[in-house]
Amino acid sequence: MNRWQAGQVAPIFASMSRLRRFNLFAGLRDLRLFLHSRQKHEIVFAVLAVAATVTVITGFMIDSRSLEKPYERDIQYVQSWPSNRTDAEIIAAQKADMKTRAAKEAEEKKRQDENRAALKRLDDKLTRWGF
Repeated sequence: MNRWQAGQVAPIFASMSRLRRFNLFAGLRDLRLFLHSRQKHEIVFAVLAVAATVTVITGFMIDSRSLEKPYERDIQYVQSWPSNRTDAEIIAAQKADMKTRAAKEAEEKKRQDENRAALKRLDDKLTRWGF
């Protein structure tokens, strides 16, 4: 036999026997009596505190679900040029790049002008309304 006699409980488990005395209905009755002894504003603030806590926790739970989308790789390729190309080839490539860059810049400028015009119309409306 071990150190503990038959029928004896090890000291570490002695406190666990108290769990048998807990009763859900007695706990609910104690909670009802506690809340009944509180003033109305204390109960209102307690409910607001619980609601704020639940709202924050729910927000975190909803936000964590948005991260479950699969990871997509963003691969960026770099042009590789031979080290023995001539200056003429370099200048020709730069001229071709200048044409595409100019087209992109013109498109970007057009988009910015359209946005600027829309904001100007909105600003004029707000000015007419007195804002």
